[in-house]
Amino acid sequence: MSAEASGPAMAEAPSLEAPKPSGLEPGSAAYGLKPLTPSSKYVKLNVGGSLHYTTLRTLTGQDTMLKAMFSGRAEVLTDAGGWVLIDRSGRHFGTILNYLRDGSVPLPESTRELGELLGEARYYLVQGLIEDCQLALQQKRENLSPLCLIPTVTSPREEQQLLASTSKPVVKLLHNRSNNKYSYTSTSDDNLLKNIELFDKLALRFHGRLLFLKDVLGDEICCWSFYGQGRKIAEVCCTSIVYATEKKQTKVEFPEARIFEETLNILIYETPRGPDPALLEATGGAAGGGGAGRGEDEENREHRVRRIHVRRHITHDERPHGQQIVFKD
Repeated sequence: MSAEASGPAMAEAPSLEAPKPSGLEPGSAAYGLKPLTPSSKYVKLNVGGSLHYTTLRTLTGQDTMLKAMFSGRAEVLTDAGGWVLIDRSGRHFGTILNYLRDGSVPLPESTRELGELLGEARYYLVQGLIEDCQLALQQKRENLSPLCLIPTVTSPREEQQLLASTSKPVVKLLHNRSNNKYSYTSTSDDNLLKNIELFDKLALRFHGRLLFLKDVLGDEICCWSFYGQGRKIAEVCCTSIVYATEKKQTKVEFPEARIFEETLNILIYETPRGPDPALLEATGGAAGGGGAGRGEDEENREHRVRRIHVRRHITHDERPHGQQIVFKD
Protein backbone atom coordinates (compact mmCIF):
# COMPACT_ATOMS: atom_id res chain seq x y z
CA MET A 1 0.00 0.00 0.00
CA SER A 2 1.38 3.36 -0.96
CA ALA A 3 1.94 6.22 1.34
CA GLU A 4 -0.64 8.31 -0.51
CA ALA A 5 -3.31 5.67 0.03
CA SER A 6 -2.67 5.51 3.69
CA GLY A 7 -2.82 9.30 4.12
CA PRO A 8 -6.55 9.69 4.81
CA ALA A 9 -6.56 6.84 7.27
CA MET A 10 -3.70 8.37 9.21
CA ALA A 11 -5.44 11.75 9.75
CA GLU A 12 -5.16 13.11 13.27
CA ALA A 13 -8.17 12.74 15.55
CA PRO A 14 -9.68 16.02 16.84
CA SER A 15 -8.22 17.22 20.17
CA LEU A 16 -10.32 16.67 23.32
CA GLU A 17 -8.66 19.43 25.43
CA ALA A 18 -10.87 22.29 26.61
CA PRO A 19 -10.04 25.61 24.95
CA LYS A 20 -7.93 27.92 27.09
CA PRO A 21 -9.14 31.43 27.89
CA SER A 22 -7.89 33.92 25.37
CA GLY A 23 -5.06 36.18 26.45
CA LEU A 24 -4.06 34.02 29.51
CA GLU A 25 -1.03 31.83 29.84
CA PRO A 26 -1.11 28.66 31.90
CA GLY A 27 1.22 30.21 34.48
CA SER A 28 -0.76 33.37 34.93
CA ALA A 29 -2.45 34.17 38.28
CA ALA A 30 -5.99 34.19 36.91
CA TYR A 31 -5.65 30.90 35.15
CA GLY A 32 -7.53 28.03 36.76
CA LEU A 33 -9.42 30.17 39.39
CA LYS A 34 -12.61 28.64 40.72
CA PRO A 35 -15.85 30.59 40.56
CA LEU A 36 -16.46 32.90 43.55
CA THR A 37 -18.58 31.42 46.31
CA PRO A 38 -20.79 33.45 48.69
CA SER A 39 -18.36 32.82 51.56
CA SER A 40 -15.48 34.44 49.66
CA LYS A 41 -17.42 37.23 47.97
CA TYR A 42 -16.10 40.67 48.74
CA VAL A 43 -18.33 43.48 49.92
CA LYS A 44 -17.63 47.19 49.52
CA LEU A 45 -18.66 49.28 52.53
CA ASN A 46 -18.92 53.05 52.77
CA VAL A 47 -19.19 53.92 56.46
CA GLY A 48 -19.56 57.66 56.88
CA GLY A 49 -17.13 58.28 54.01
CA SER A 50 -14.61 55.67 55.19
CA LEU A 51 -14.27 52.90 52.58
CA HIS A 52 -13.72 49.27 53.58
CA TYR A 53 -13.43 45.93 51.78
CA THR A 54 -14.36 42.70 53.52
CA THR A 55 -16.02 39.35 52.89
CA LEU A 56 -19.47 38.06 53.60
CA ARG A 57 -17.89 35.42 55.83
CA THR A 58 -16.43 38.13 58.08
CA LEU A 59 -19.68 40.09 58.24
CA THR A 60 -21.87 37.06 58.96
CA GLY A 61 -19.51 35.08 61.19
CA GLN A 62 -20.93 36.44 64.46
CA ASP A 63 -24.47 37.26 65.51
CA THR A 64 -24.34 41.03 65.03
CA MET A 65 -26.31 43.73 63.26
CA LEU A 66 -23.98 43.34 60.27
CA LYS A 67 -24.99 39.69 59.96
CA ALA A 68 -28.64 40.74 59.89
CA MET A 69 -27.87 43.28 57.16
CA PHE A 70 -25.98 40.91 54.86
CA SER A 71 -28.02 37.75 55.41
CA GLY A 72 -31.17 39.32 53.99
CA ARG A 73 -32.92 40.04 57.30
CA ALA A 74 -32.43 43.80 57.02
CA GLU A 75 -32.55 46.29 54.19
CA VAL A 76 -29.21 47.34 52.69
CA LEU A 77 -28.72 50.67 50.93
CA THR A 78 -26.24 50.78 48.01
CA ASP A 79 -25.11 53.54 45.69
CA ALA A 80 -24.57 53.45 41.92
CA GLY A 81 -21.05 52.07 42.35
CA GLY A 82 -22.19 49.11 44.41
CA TRP A 83 -20.94 50.50 47.76
CA VAL A 84 -23.09 49.55 50.73
CA LEU A 85 -23.85 52.72 52.64
CA ILE A 86 -23.86 52.76 56.47
CA ASP A 87 -24.78 56.07 58.07
CA ARG A 88 -22.26 55.91 60.90
CA SER A 89 -18.84 57.34 61.75
CA GLY A 90 -16.09 55.26 60.17
CA ARG A 91 -13.41 56.18 62.70
CA HIS A 92 -13.59 52.88 64.63
CA PHE A 93 -15.18 50.68 61.98
CA GLY A 94 -11.81 49.16 61.07
CA THR A 95 -11.47 47.99 64.68
CA ILE A 96 -14.95 46.48 64.47
CA LEU A 97 -13.98 44.52 61.35
CA ASN A 98 -10.71 43.33 62.89
CA TYR A 99 -12.61 42.03 65.91
CA LEU A 100 -15.01 40.15 63.62
CA ARG A 101 -12.03 38.64 61.79
CA ASP A 102 -9.81 37.71 64.75
CA GLY A 103 -12.04 37.68 67.83
CA SER A 104 -9.84 40.22 69.67
CA VAL A 105 -8.23 43.60 69.03
CA PRO A 106 -5.85 45.94 70.89
CA LEU A 107 -7.98 48.50 72.72
CA PRO A 108 -7.22 52.25 72.71
CA GLU A 109 -5.29 53.71 75.65
CA SER A 110 -7.36 56.88 75.77
CA THR A 111 -10.47 56.71 77.93
CA ARG A 112 -12.33 58.93 75.46
CA GLU A 113 -11.51 56.72 72.46
CA LEU A 114 -12.35 53.63 74.47
CA GLY A 115 -15.78 55.10 75.19
CA GLU A 116 -16.26 55.90 71.50
CA LEU A 117 -15.37 52.32 70.53
CA LEU A 118 -17.83 51.02 73.13
CA GLY A 119 -20.58 53.11 71.54
CA GLU A 120 -19.83 51.68 68.09
CA ALA A 121 -19.72 48.13 69.42
CA ARG A 122 -23.13 48.65 71.00
CA TYR A 123 -24.53 50.01 67.75
CA TYR A 124 -23.32 47.00 65.74
CA LEU A 125 -24.26 44.59 68.60
CA VAL A 126 -20.77 43.09 68.84
CA GLN A 127 -21.24 41.57 72.28
CA GLY A 128 -17.68 40.34 72.84
CA LEU A 129 -16.17 43.73 72.04
CA ILE A 130 -18.73 45.42 74.29
CA GLU A 131 -17.61 43.30 77.24
CA ASP A 132 -13.91 43.94 76.52
CA CYS A 133 -14.45 47.72 76.39
CA GLN A 134 -16.51 47.73 79.58
CA LEU A 135 -13.85 45.72 81.43
CA ALA A 136 -11.07 48.05 80.22
CA LEU A 137 -13.01 51.14 81.33
CA GLN A 138 -13.67 49.61 84.75
CA GLN A 139 -9.97 48.84 85.21
CA LYS A 140 -9.05 52.40 84.27
CA ARG A 141 -11.46 53.76 86.88
CA GLU A 142 -10.08 51.45 89.56
CA ASN A 143 -6.44 52.16 88.70
CA LEU A 144 -6.85 55.92 88.44
CA SER A 145 -4.04 57.50 90.44
CA PRO A 146 -4.73 60.88 92.08
CA LEU A 147 -2.89 63.89 90.78
CA CYS A 148 -1.86 65.05 94.23
CA LEU A 149 -1.39 62.88 97.33
CA ILE A 150 -1.18 64.56 100.76
CA PRO A 151 -0.19 62.18 103.58
CA THR A 152 -1.66 62.87 107.03
CA VAL A 153 0.86 62.48 109.84
CA THR A 154 -0.34 60.15 112.61
CA SER A 155 2.72 60.18 114.87
CA PRO A 156 6.12 61.88 115.24
CA ARG A 157 7.81 58.65 114.18
CA GLU A 158 5.81 58.52 110.97
CA GLU A 159 6.70 62.15 110.29
CA GLN A 160 10.42 61.38 110.63
CA GLN A 161 10.07 58.41 108.28
CA LEU A 162 8.31 60.54 105.67
CA LEU A 163 10.97 63.23 105.88
CA ALA A 164 13.76 60.67 105.58
CA SER A 165 12.20 58.80 102.65
CA THR A 166 11.83 61.75 100.27
CA SER A 167 14.36 63.83 98.38
CA LYS A 168 11.87 66.65 97.81
CA PRO A 169 11.50 69.73 99.99
CA VAL A 170 8.60 69.39 102.42
CA VAL A 171 5.81 71.74 103.48
CA LYS A 172 3.85 70.69 106.57
CA LEU A 173 0.73 72.35 107.93
CA LEU A 174 -0.26 71.58 111.52
CA HIS A 175 -3.83 72.62 112.31
CA ASN A 176 -5.66 71.49 115.42
CA ARG A 177 -8.50 73.79 116.39
CA SER A 178 -9.39 71.80 119.50
CA ASN A 179 -5.93 72.33 120.98
CA ASN A 180 -6.95 75.51 122.78
CA LYS A 181 -8.04 76.36 126.31
CA TYR A 182 -9.25 79.89 125.55
CA SER A 183 -11.93 81.28 123.30
CA TYR A 184 -11.07 82.39 119.78
CA THR A 185 -11.26 85.91 118.44
CA SER A 186 -13.97 86.75 115.92
CA THR A 187 -11.69 86.39 112.88
CA SER A 188 -9.76 83.30 113.99
CA ASP A 189 -12.04 80.70 112.41
CA ASP A 190 -11.95 82.47 109.03
CA ASN A 191 -8.18 82.78 109.16
CA LEU A 192 -7.78 79.11 110.06
CA LEU A 193 -9.84 78.15 107.03
CA LYS A 194 -7.77 80.50 104.86
CA ASN A 195 -4.59 78.75 105.99
CA ILE A 196 -6.06 75.36 105.08
CA GLU A 197 -7.27 76.61 101.70
CA LEU A 198 -3.86 78.09 100.94
CA PHE A 199 -2.24 74.77 101.82
CA ASP A 200 -4.50 72.96 99.34
CA LYS A 201 -3.78 75.49 96.59
CA LEU A 202 -0.02 75.25 97.12
CA ALA A 203 -0.24 71.45 97.09
CA LEU A 204 -1.92 71.51 93.68
CA ARG A 205 0.47 74.11 92.28
CA PHE A 206 3.72 72.46 93.43
CA HIS A 207 2.61 68.80 93.68
CA GLY A 208 5.41 67.56 91.44
CA ARG A 209 8.16 69.53 93.15
CA LEU A 210 7.32 69.58 96.86
CA LEU A 211 5.96 67.02 99.32
CA PHE A 212 3.04 68.31 101.38
CA LEU A 213 2.17 66.85 104.77
CA LYS A 214 -0.83 67.51 106.98
CA ASP A 215 -0.71 67.15 110.76
CA VAL A 216 -3.87 67.29 112.87
CA LEU A 217 -2.44 65.89 116.13
CA GLY A 218 0.31 68.37 117.03
CA ASP A 219 0.56 70.77 119.96
CA GLU A 220 0.01 73.94 117.93
CA ILE A 221 -3.25 75.32 116.59
CA CYS A 222 -1.95 76.50 113.21
CA CYS A 223 1.71 76.27 112.26
CA TRP A 224 3.61 75.89 108.97
CA SER A 225 6.94 74.04 108.81
CA PHE A 226 9.34 73.99 105.86
CA TYR A 227 11.99 71.28 105.37
CA GLY A 228 14.88 70.95 102.95
CA GLN A 229 17.22 67.95 102.64
CA GLY A 230 15.71 66.35 105.73
CA ARG A 231 16.06 69.30 108.14
CA LYS A 232 13.73 72.11 109.16
CA ILE A 233 14.50 75.37 107.36
CA ALA A 234 11.74 77.68 108.56
CA GLU A 235 8.59 77.79 110.65
CA VAL A 236 5.63 80.15 110.51
CA CYS A 237 3.40 80.06 113.60
CA CYS A 238 0.01 81.64 112.99
CA THR A 239 -1.40 81.74 116.55
CA SER A 240 -0.98 84.10 119.47
CA ILE A 241 -2.61 84.83 122.82
CA VAL A 242 -4.45 88.13 123.04
CA TYR A 243 -4.62 89.47 126.62
CA ALA A 244 -7.80 91.48 126.78
CA THR A 245 -8.99 93.45 129.81
CA GLU A 246 -11.01 90.64 131.39
CA LYS A 247 -10.15 87.44 129.49
CA LYS A 248 -7.56 85.81 127.31
CA GLN A 249 -8.29 84.84 123.72
CA THR A 250 -6.50 82.85 121.05
CA LYS A 251 -5.96 84.65 117.78
CA VAL A 252 -5.22 82.89 114.47
CA GLU A 253 -3.52 84.98 111.81
CA PHE A 254 -3.17 84.46 108.05
CA PRO A 255 0.34 85.63 107.01
CA GLU A 256 -0.19 84.75 103.35
CA ALA A 257 2.80 86.67 101.97
CA ARG A 258 5.20 85.10 104.49
CA ILE A 259 3.93 81.59 103.71
CA PHE A 260 4.38 82.15 99.97
CA GLU A 261 7.88 83.47 100.57
CA GLU A 262 8.98 80.48 102.64
CA THR A 263 7.44 78.06 100.12
CA LEU A 264 9.45 79.63 97.32
CA ASN A 265 12.58 79.68 99.49
CA ILE A 266 12.66 75.91 99.96
CA LEU A 267 12.50 75.32 96.22
CA ILE A 268 16.27 75.83 96.20
CA TYR A 269 16.53 72.48 98.02
CA GLU A 270 14.93 70.54 95.14
CA THR A 271 18.29 69.17 93.97
CA PRO A 272 20.85 68.16 96.61
CA ARG A 273 23.78 70.49 96.29
CA GLY A 274 27.19 69.70 97.74
CA PRO A 275 30.21 71.98 98.06
CA ASP A 276 32.37 72.44 95.00
CA PRO A 277 35.79 70.79 95.77
CA ALA A 278 37.65 73.11 93.41
CA LEU A 279 36.12 76.16 95.02
CA LEU A 280 36.90 74.89 98.52
CA GLU A 281 40.50 74.24 97.56
CA ALA A 282 40.89 77.69 95.98
CA THR A 283 39.47 79.46 99.01
CA GLY A 284 41.22 77.28 101.59
CA GLY A 285 37.99 75.77 102.86
CA ALA A 286 39.26 72.22 102.60
CA ALA A 287 42.35 72.87 104.72
CA GLY A 288 44.11 75.66 106.55
CA GLY A 289 44.10 77.34 109.91
CA GLY A 290 40.64 78.96 109.52
CA GLY A 291 38.94 75.76 108.34
CA ALA A 292 37.85 74.59 111.79
CA GLY A 293 36.20 77.90 112.64
CA ARG A 294 34.36 78.04 109.34
CA GLY A 295 33.23 74.43 109.75
CA GLU A 296 31.73 75.24 113.13
CA ASP A 297 29.96 78.29 111.72
CA GLU A 298 28.63 76.21 108.85
CA GLU A 299 27.33 73.56 111.26
CA ASN A 300 25.57 76.20 113.36
CA ARG A 301 24.09 77.71 110.22
CA GLU A 302 22.77 74.34 109.05
CA HIS A 303 20.89 73.81 112.33
CA ARG A 304 19.47 77.32 112.39
CA VAL A 305 15.72 77.56 111.80
CA ARG A 306 13.85 80.72 110.83
CA ARG A 307 10.91 80.99 113.20
CA ILE A 308 8.33 83.61 112.35
CA HIS A 309 5.60 84.27 114.90
CA VAL A 310 2.75 86.72 114.85
CA ARG A 311 2.91 89.64 117.25
CA ARG A 312 2.24 88.60 120.84
CA HIS A 313 0.55 90.99 123.26
CA ILE A 314 1.07 90.50 127.01
CA THR A 315 0.43 92.63 130.11
CA HIS A 316 2.87 93.46 132.85
CA ASP A 317 1.15 91.20 135.40
CA GLU A 318 1.44 88.15 133.16
CA ARG A 319 5.20 88.47 132.62
CA PRO A 320 7.68 86.53 134.74
CA HIS A 321 9.81 88.71 136.99
CA GLY A 322 12.61 90.46 135.09
CA GLN A 323 11.47 89.33 131.62
CA GLN A 324 11.36 91.89 128.84
CA ILE A 325 8.66 92.12 126.25
CA VAL A 326 9.84 90.87 122.85
CA PHE A 327 7.85 91.46 119.71
CA LYS A 328 8.59 89.17 116.73
CA ASP A 329 7.11 89.42 113.26
